[in-house]
Parts: sequence; C-alpha cells; structure tokens
Amino acid sequence: MNSVFNAPPAPPKISFKAQMLLAREDAIVVAVNRLLAEKGFDLMTVDEVATEVGIAKASLYKHFSSKEDLAAAAMVRVMGLAKIFLANLPPDALPLDQLKAIARWMLQLQIKGEMPSLPSQNSSLRANLMANKAYLGGLMEISDQIGGWIEAAQADGSLSASVPPLVVLYTLYARACDPVPGFLKAGGQHSDEEILELVLATCFDGLRTRHVP
Repeated sequence: MNSVFNAPPAPPKISFKAQMLLAREDAIVVAVNRLLAEKGFDLMTVDEVATEVGIAKASLYKHFSSKEDLAAAAMVRVMGLAKIFLANLPPDALPLDQLKAIARWMLQLQIKGEMPSLPSQNSSLRANLMANKAYLGGLMEISDQIGGWIEAAQADGSLSASVPPLVVLYTLYARACDPVPGFLKAGGQHSDEEILELVLATCFDGLRTRHVP
C-alpha cells in the first residue's frame, strides 16, 4: 500500500495573521521577562510593557487581560527554558552535579538580568499563578525531577540527609531570587564566574570551616 495512506495527518497551517499574533505575544512576554528582572512586579507597569513592544495598551490587552497574566506568561516561559535545560543535562551525571548545574543556571539567568522577580506575598498574583495550568504543570514536572536528584544525593551521602528534601528544593529555588549576586556584581570586585562559584559554594558547602584530613 502506498505510504501516503499510512502517513500521519499534516499539522494545520497557521495563517499569516495568526503567526503575527504569536510573534507579538512572544515579544510581549520577552519584554515582561526583562522588566520583571529589572524592576520587579510591583514597579513594572502595563504601559511600560506596551511601550517596550511598540504597541498600544489596548492591543496588549487583547493578548493578556491583566498585569498578573503578564507575569504568569513570563514564568511559563522560564519554566519552558528550565525544562529544555534539564532535558539536555547528561543523564549519567551524579545527582549532586545535576543539582549544582540547575542552581548555576538559575544564578546565571539572574546575573544576566533574565530571571523574573516576583513578590511572594501578592495574593492576586499567587492566585493567578496557581490557576495557570501551564505554570503549575511545569513547576510540578521540574520539582519532581529535582526532587528525585535531591533524594538520590541524600541517599549516596553527597547531601545531608538531616535536611528535609522539600527544604533543599526551596533552598535551590531561592537562588533564582538571591540578592547576593546583585550585591557582589554592584561591588565590582568579582567577575560573574567568580560570583557564581562563591554563591554555589555557600549554597552547597555552607559557611562552616571544614578540616581536611
């Protein structure tokens, strides 16, 4: 039988107008991501986002109905980037090395000004994020993968088993909004790579002096 009859149906073609709308939406999310990293949620305004993209505020509202929706879209974008990063990590690496890699990646985004900064106590924003299936699904998927590495690292003795895995997970996530890299960068005494190593060392090795036998 001709292979044409067995081939899967071709995906529907996207109209030029739909492609333009998707491109505009992507530009909006990229702008929001940058403004959230630079100014934070409370100081960012919808007017600034519209100006950044070069569209009217009314046009922006056709894509996102609120400031909270904009922030959620930026976080979904970061989740997508995180999943791509995790998928490309070497599968045979030690669990602790995997954890250090994802922490380094989060810190790199922050140092480069590409990590959105969101307040933890904003109830409307939190409710919006929790209602966003793409965000919540991505967060759960990433947390499960990182949680597996945490448990494996505790089992092989490379991480302390006295600290609950959830606490370790939250500690790693906190690197995405850690103020220390910004302070060190503003001081001008360390390169970006030195800042990464210093913050990773305090995160994974702690501050206590260790005596090497």
